[in-house]
Amino acid sequence: QVQLVESGGGLVQAGGSLRLSCAASGRIHSINAMGWDRQAPGKQRELVALITSVGSTTYADSMKGRFTISRDNAKNMVYLQMNSLKPEDTAVYYCNVQGRSHYTGGLAAFNSWGQGTQVTVSS
Repeated sequence: QVQLVESGGGLVQAGGSLRLSCAASGRIHSINAMGWDRQAPGKQRELVALITSVGSTTYADSMKGRFTISRDNAKNMVYLQMNSLKPEDTAVYYCNVQGRSHYTGGLAAFNSWGQGTQVTVSS
């Protein structure tokens, strides 16, 4: 079982910055994609950013140029640097990690989600 712990959310004024962190732990063999989703009140969950094992990144259009996703493979961590925050960025942000983990019989694929961290941007 792979656990994810997110940190870094909070309250910030419009135009400000926050950095989210997510640490993966457990019987991890390897990690493929790591990413962040978010869900605003009354809205569907949406992709924020994704980074592959080789560092290729994907961003939702509304985040391009403002958000930067990065990862530290040695620490099994993924980060989301959020700049120029807007009130519409207010949401719960969820970390997602996909990879393979050890179990008694060998290796198994996993797709884990964090519990979410609240980001609130005031106008």
